[in-house]
Amino acid sequence: MAIQLKSARVERWPVAGSFVISRGARNHVDVVVAEIEDSGAIGRGEGTPVYYLGEDAATCRDQILLAAAHVADMAAAEARAAVQEIMAPGAARNALDCALWDLEARQRGLRLWQLAGCDGAPTARTTAFTISLGSPGAMAEQAATAAADGYHLLKIKLTGEGDRLRVAGVRKGAPHARLIVDANESWAQVDILEEAEALADMGVEMIEQPVPVGADALLDPVYASIPFVADESCQTAADVARIGAFYDGVNIKLDKAGGLTEALRIADAADAAGLAIMVGCMLSTSLAIAPAFVLAQRARWVDLDGPALLERDREGGFEFREGRIGTPR
Repeated sequence: MAIQLKSARVERWPVAGSFVISRGARNHVDVVVAEIEDSGAIGRGEGTPVYYLGEDAATCRDQILLAAAHVADMAAAEARAAVQEIMAPGAARNALDCALWDLEARQRGLRLWQLAGCDGAPTARTTAFTISLGSPGAMAEQAATAAADGYHLLKIKLTGEGDRLRVAGVRKGAPHARLIVDANESWAQVDILEEAEALADMGVEMIEQPVPVGADALLDPVYASIPFVADESCQTAADVARIGAFYDGVNIKLDKAGGLTEALRIADAADAAGLAIMVGCMLSTSLAIAPAFVLAQRARWVDLDGPALLERDREGGFEFREGRIGTPR
């Protein structure tokens, strides 16, 4: 058996309303899709360009085209190993890696979770729903809507300024929800311990990426009652040993890891280091979420709301009901 690239394309998907974080607002997301074929079997994977790494969808597509030429005529497993060496982590490798996982599973008559060595079939998990940046009042309205839609875990985007007011607004809008926050590297100039304890008193249970990449040592003297989770500071498994002294967990995203292959390695490294696992995502369709959902079975926190933030999803996508992401419809 020998693989061939069937398609590498860019797709644009509209966001429901707009999605706002500290780096800007989005009303659509461009994703790159790879399709690999072998003897009539087709594997598909999707990646979302990592904006803080300077990626864009067209360049990711071109990277897939170039890499596919190097692995043509290999078997799926051999090609998957090869792309880890010839491609850097990012959305392009994620799309191609996941397409190869999908293809191999289909060829062998297995489900993806079986091929990945999981103990059992994935089950529905509580997922966070993201409350994008806005005024405290606007974020309170978003939270109330999310709670009414059944979401019990809300992820609040922060900026380092007025964060307590934003959290208070979300708490007002959804008084019974569990809360986690994403500081998006914005706390370099604040009293981290004081801010963390204030948010803990407001019921926040986890803080994601409080300090900029490269400034993780700012957390060294901070012993807060609330866990810190590394996102941008942990891209690959090799980063786990470096950041483990400063964080209590890692947020694994397939796009920044460059696929399920490296994401599984990060999870193993986190387990070995005694770090909690969070599985997150970029704005994406259910095609990108499928391999992340397998990994999410190992996670303490699941943040796979990417398709729920879109105006529409792919046919047969994941079901979001009562705050949980379930198996595809």
